[in-house]
Amino acid sequence: MNGSHALDWRGEWRPLAVLVALVLGLVFLPVGWPRFDRAILEGLLLARWYAREHVLLCLVPAFYIAGAIAVFVSGGAVMRFLGRGANRFLAYGVAAVSGALLAVCSCTVLPLFASIHRRGAGLGPATAFLYSGPAINILAITLTGSVLGWRLGLARAVGAVVFAVVVGLLMETIFRREERRTAGGGDLVVPETDSSRPLGPSLMVFVSLVAILVFATWGSQGTTGVAAAIFALKWWLTGAAGVVLAAGLVAWLGLAWWKPAVGGLATAAAALLVPEHPQVAFAVGAVALAVVTSTAAGEAGRWFESSWGFAKQILPLLFAGVLVAGMLLGRPGSEGLVPAGWVAAAVGGNSLAANLFASVAGALMYFATLTEVPIVQGLLGQGMGQGPALALLLAGPALSLPNMLVIASVLGWRKTGVYVALVVVMATTSGLAYGTLVAS
Repeated sequence: MNGSHALDWRGEWRPLAVLVALVLGLVFLPVGWPRFDRAILEGLLLARWYAREHVLLCLVPAFYIAGAIAVFVSGGAVMRFLGRGANRFLAYGVAAVSGALLAVCSCTVLPLFASIHRRGAGLGPATAFLYSGPAINILAITLTGSVLGWRLGLARAVGAVVFAVVVGLLMETIFRREERRTAGGGDLVVPETDSSRPLGPSLMVFVSLVAILVFATWGSQGTTGVAAAIFALKWWLTGAAGVVLAAGLVAWLGLAWWKPAVGGLATAAAALLVPEHPQVAFAVGAVALAVVTSTAAGEAGRWFESSWGFAKQILPLLFAGVLVAGMLLGRPGSEGLVPAGWVAAAVGGNSLAANLFASVAGALMYFATLTEVPIVQGLLGQGMGQGPALALLLAGPALSLPNMLVIASVLGWRKTGVYVALVVVMATTSGLAYGTLVAS
């Protein structure tokens, strides 16, 4: 045939390999094997539980908080304190909490780290920032406390801050002479910050968002004290925080007063019509806030855009991670593909070996943002100890094999090896200490 030619297979082997793997996977799919069928069901059940219990009440407010931080908290104001000539107390303090302030994920922190180190940040504050970025991500801390319990969430938050400072100080001390020889380039250049934003309305918005997140996710503590009283009033407190938020939006972002008012009336109507399901009113309020901010110009619109960006980036990865974790490990009290005995043998109890194994495994594995939470949840359900769980949470999000390669390209393999060793050793030590504390 005129114009015919042979297919050039050099560019087709990858699609062919994918198709062959897909066909072989379907041919040998172990459908009908009880453990496999149960694993599929466990993955779907865990994903449904996450969608019902954590997406609306936990992640939606957290996305808005992260979006507000990204838009309204000046990155220049944070980075200003990390230069080599900066006050050491301030430098390490800023670096240790900048993960929460900047809301960076494990992917975003690497170019930021490379930039601030090459432009003048000291090795100690730079590595403290490198660790704290993904470890103190506000979404991760929020989901950890909501899913795994407030004690583990608090331990992760405190441990990550202490980790960042100690790792940074040790890196600075170990390589002090080398840093002195290679220092140069001056202090970090940062953009001017906008100080015209009023502090009072700013605090109204941030505090009310945090209050909504805390009260909406407040669980029954099984006590008769203050915790039980807050649980009984949780939805009233959530509603009051919503009113403060609406007032803050008008005072801070200059929104027309009637827009939050209409959203508030719709939320109140839902609460009155369906009082037995307060989540419905919460959902109406969340939709109203989305409509008000997404249709506004200026900072309010950028706030929604940033929050929506976090949601688009994180939710697909989170649910993929939940499905995989559910299939492999099952829900708490149920088994997936991995037998519970294997998990208990590797990371059960609070031994040195269990904590070290969890730390090393976490350092080598790659965790997409927030997926470490369902993975640890499944491991806990299969017999993982509290200490190894914290060790995995402290070592995992900050390190991975791809992450190490990028760090080595900035610091070199010697410094990277020391940094990785410090994270693993401190995660192991923290796991041992926390496991002993909760067991006592």
